[in-house]
Amino acid sequence: MLGLRLVKKTVNFDDPGSYHLYYGDELGRPGSVMTFFVWPGAPRGRVGLGQVTATAFSVPAGSLGWWAERLAASGSRVGRPERRLGDEVLSFADPEGLPLELVAPASPDRREPWTGAGVPAGRAVRGFHSVTLGVAAGGPTAGLLTGTLGFEPAGDEAGRARFGAGAEGGVVDVVPVPALPEGLTAAGTVHHVAWRTPDDPHQREWRDAILRAGYDVTPVLDRQYFHSIYFREPGAVLFEIATDVPGFTFDEPAERLGSTLRLPDRLEPLRAELELRLPAFHVPVP
Repeated sequence: MLGLRLVKKTVNFDDPGSYHLYYGDELGRPGSVMTFFVWPGAPRGRVGLGQVTATAFSVPAGSLGWWAERLAASGSRVGRPERRLGDEVLSFADPEGLPLELVAPASPDRREPWTGAGVPAGRAVRGFHSVTLGVAAGGPTAGLLTGTLGFEPAGDEAGRARFGAGAEGGVVDVVPVPALPEGLTAAGTVHHVAWRTPDDPHQREWRDAILRAGYDVTPVLDRQYFHSIYFREPGAVLFEIATDVPGFTFDEPAERLGSTLRLPDRLEPLRAELELRLPAFHVPVP
């Protein structure tokens, strides 16, 4: 429906009996990729404190009417377009109830879209615009963003504080919602938000800086297509810092991304068993 490309079909490395699916632009470039863990029969979660409460994709100016019609025709719950910090915003939910937004930013997004799934270039998703963090108090999260992670204040409106990292897709909105119940991570909720870093040396520098700031950070974890570290920001949202390299063409050519089940070397001996356990599926193309 959103016109994203399935760029990697693999498994959850911590739970190999379930899929981990990656969607993004043509090559799964950083700033475009949204991933899903697939657990058939999983209970519905609750969006709340300590979570990403909305994930926003960037689309061209003038396209929100087209998207509203397309989403409504699919049966999605679609809100009314609104203005927020100079941008036009259309809110909706996916079939699992996951809160999503399409944002036509005040400044044009120059990224090239993926159009292989039938959405015309003049309407197509350019990548992420932002994420919204629901926290009990905004100050501590803002302090981490500006004091350790290098974000800059980028606006404040109706209790929503915006911070930017100087790149398209590098926007985070912090919204204090102390009356909201604590989030429950399950189907229809966001597990974590990932920020990019170019390579392993830069990631080690980030890990050291976050440790010095007093946060508990995981060791570097090999995720096959990138290396990751994880920590919780003061509002309890789980953050990841992931390397750009080696990227999704590490084990598949660009033209075949997402076409077959890919496994890390340590799981290859289990391929036959996993293929029997994993449900078959195909991705329809409009």
